[in-house]
Amino acid sequence: MSPSWGRSVTVAALLAALAVAVFASFALGARQIDLSSTLAALLGHAQGTDGMVVIELRGPRTLIGVVAGAALGVAGALMQGVTRNPLADPGILGVNAGASLLVVVAIAVFGITGAGGYVWFAFLGAALATVLVYLVGTGRGGATPLSLTLAGAAVTAVLTALITLVLLTDLDTLNKFRFWQVGSLTGRDLAAVASVVPFIGVGLLLAFVLSPRLNIMALGDDIATGLGQSVAFTRIGAAAAVVLLCGGATAIAGPIVFVGLVVPHITRRLVGSDYRWILVCSVLLGAVLLLVADIVGRLIVRPAELEAGLLVAVIGAPVLVALVRRSRVGAL
Repeated sequence: MSPSWGRSVTVAALLAALAVAVFASFALGARQIDLSSTLAALLGHAQGTDGMVVIELRGPRTLIGVVAGAALGVAGALMQGVTRNPLADPGILGVNAGASLLVVVAIAVFGITGAGGYVWFAFLGAALATVLVYLVGTGRGGATPLSLTLAGAAVTAVLTALITLVLLTDLDTLNKFRFWQVGSLTGRDLAAVASVVPFIGVGLLLAFVLSPRLNIMALGDDIATGLGQSVAFTRIGAAAAVVLLCGGATAIAGPIVFVGLVVPHITRRLVGSDYRWILVCSVLLGAVLLLVADIVGRLIVRPAELEAGLLVAVIGAPVLVALVRRSRVGAL
């Protein structure tokens, strides 16, 4: 079997897994709804309370899971590719913390409570955190995987402390923020999704345009420059894509961590080191991972629910530990 054929089979399998996860997201939850009623609702024949639950409640959270999961998976792949850092992740490198801080400011200072208003603050916070981590992590020898990871941890700690300071002095903001903070797909409507989809779409498009450049950058900055590639242009473009992807995903789903860490590592094992395939698989696997986490959260403590962000963290933390313990964790 040729490599391209094997990769095509992998993509087809992930598409099938995503289709199953999407249907399961519509069919499963705290309220038990039989498959025939679920199918009827999806075909436009919704009736009664069951139909309303499937379309109006589970529909938006399913779409949010797909959009946010895809965005975070691709953002993680971009960050790991550009920095050649296997620990790069929007949560670990402070991007989510930056977006969260500005969302807290939006709530506390401007009284904004919807994702449509959060999105601009989330974008700005993600951008500022990205720049700050890069500046802090760039020493005399340039930005290394270790220096960026340490800078990300330091920036995340500082921003988290600022978030806590604001929340402890404003209980009303704390009440509005705490549900969003854990990373949830519930409580949002289709209007919230529509407000961020264009930005995430642009981010995905930019990421795929840059994918051939990421393959060259994997050879090293000197070789990439020798082959006529502008390393600075690639990094700036990737940073812009990460800001769009992370800002949009964080605005609608909260600061979900570890999706961007876990997904690229799994996709590399599935399709190799070609970023054109890694990004395609990251879109699909990121969506599958976040949807599955949301579904499991609905079922394991039924009729209550666990937030998707908590389940993803349970999956991602052991992966992070395993990566740190590997002997070759210095670079990709």
